[in-house]
Amino acid sequence: MHHSVIKPNSWVALKLPSGVTRVIQVAPNTSISLGKYGTFPANLILERPYYLTFEVQDKLPEESFSRLRVVPPSELYADVFAEEDAECANPAAGPGSNNDAVIATAEGEEFSLVDAESGNVIARSTQEVIDENARQRLTQAEIEELKRDGTNAGKDVIAKLLLSHAALDQKTSFSLSKYKLLKTKKYIRRFQVLPIDVPTFSNWQLEERDASKILDIRAEMMGLVGCWGNVHYGGEDVFLEDPKATTEQGEEALAPLQEDLLAGRWLVVDDTGGLLVAAMAERMGVLYKEDDETEEADEEEETTEKTEEETEQKQESEMADGQQQESTSETTTLARHPKRPRDNKPRDSDFAVPFSQTNTITVLHGASQPNLSFLNYWNFDVTAPQHPPHPLLNHLLTLSWLQLLKPELDTSYSTPPLTADPETLSTWKPSRRGNFHRKRRRYARVRHIVDSTRAGNFSGLVCASTMDPISILKHALPLLAGGAPVAIYSPSLEPLATLADCFSVARRTAWNSGHVAEIQGKTAEELEKWEGSEQFPLNPTLLLGTSIQTSRARRWQVLPGRTHPLMTERGGADGYIFTGWRAKPAEGKIAAKGKFKRRKVEESVSTPASV
Repeated sequence: MHHSVIKPNSWVALKLPSGVTRVIQVAPNTSISLGKYGTFPANLILERPYYLTFEVQDKLPEESFSRLRVVPPSELYADVFAEEDAECANPAAGPGSNNDAVIATAEGEEFSLVDAESGNVIARSTQEVIDENARQRLTQAEIEELKRDGTNAGKDVIAKLLLSHAALDQKTSFSLSKYKLLKTKKYIRRFQVLPIDVPTFSNWQLEERDASKILDIRAEMMGLVGCWGNVHYGGEDVFLEDPKATTEQGEEALAPLQEDLLAGRWLVVDDTGGLLVAAMAERMGVLYKEDDETEEADEEEETTEKTEEETEQKQESEMADGQQQESTSETTTLARHPKRPRDNKPRDSDFAVPFSQTNTITVLHGASQPNLSFLNYWNFDVTAPQHPPHPLLNHLLTLSWLQLLKPELDTSYSTPPLTADPETLSTWKPSRRGNFHRKRRRYARVRHIVDSTRAGNFSGLVCASTMDPISILKHALPLLAGGAPVAIYSPSLEPLATLADCFSVARRTAWNSGHVAEIQGKTAEELEKWEGSEQFPLNPTLLLGTSIQTSRARRWQVLPGRTHPLMTERGGADGYIFTGWRAKPAEGKIAAKGKFKRRKVEESVSTPASV
């Protein structure tokens, strides 16, 4: 089960009382600093469940670090429970009856706050709410001293602030709760540990980091893109058989592409740094590591430790028996560098394809390497040459636009693989042999990715890019299967409106009328790869049901007589989504045939009998 406990070196989100979210990596044997809320060892939250609220306690005299305390729900929601108990004890009063009657000022009236000792007027206001700084007897210097000398994780400071308020009894229940919540957020030393999922990360990047890096896409828009793109689990993994190619064989030994196995694949154009890919991978079940993979890594570490212990014991016994110096030196070297146990599974050949044929994501990018840096927060680095086990290793395929459109111009695709006989390989240095096998494996991967992508039959197209959507669909639409959905996100409306006009009813009617000179005499396959003209940038018959929509989830304050949207919501682009479905135009003229008979229905009119 994902997100069960906090694992070492995993990324987590710490929700602070002030509402700020901090995303950190929990590295073992390190310290985590939360600024004014304190510092604690990272080992104290490892192997703990998520969604717990911790309290940073004061340092003990004999310890140099702060311990953590798990805050129970009864303490977190004490005010809510007390209010419910009060309503149950006095049901006749009803909810909201504790609100004190607020005296409203008439025209020309003025309220004054007078010091009881000196009789001086401290503040004047035409409203019933007076500046709370004038009512607070503690000075800022005294509050800072309380913070330095205070104990009990800041709760003593909050209690003294409430007791020192001059007009606490004049506050309504809502005003009192709001004041207490404000002071609690400021002084309490608590935090909540949340897992890094796609909504949490997108909200953090949108509100507290640089929103332009993810094209201002909000969590609700991310969900709409996944729904309209019909992104879901694509089936069990299917792998091609290893061709068992030797080092003397070239491209003729590559595993042949089996198009009948290609299913459950999505084509993606992502300019959000990998956030869109992460959202799709989460829906497809390939974003998070399985628990058994983590257990295998732990078992491997335990096996290595046992090997070291056995080697040390063997070394001591050999030295006690007085064996020769050579045997002792060999054992000492073995103890310092213990060999890890090897699997009995034979190593795959260089031309073995490591990618699954189903449930995959193919990313199109315009640079030499795709920008998927945000996937690092889910412990996946697309640039790592030897990556530890991760589900995306076998389900994420990347290729450039050059490799899709002009593969013969790409050197990694067109250059034949290196070949060498075993005798020659044995004379090379280990580094040269490693480069030889690495280049052959890269050649096999590139050839499989490019050939499988150009074969088409994708289950959907999802885009969130700054590129012109017309130029994207011009080359991506022919790769989609019939009925495949298309979902394109854009921060602004204008590019999507221009795209929707390319598939309007008027253009489709003009296209099917037979009066377009450019398409005369072309086959259906040639029309699918229509290069476009000024009047018809795209083939208007390739998409049906096109529409543009938007959605925004707004947070509301829900209180009796004070229900309204929150006024502190961030601005920025609303974002829009273009949707449609891939159509396969029928060849030839379509006409309705059949025999239709009009049956004459005789109505019998009965005359009432006369009396």
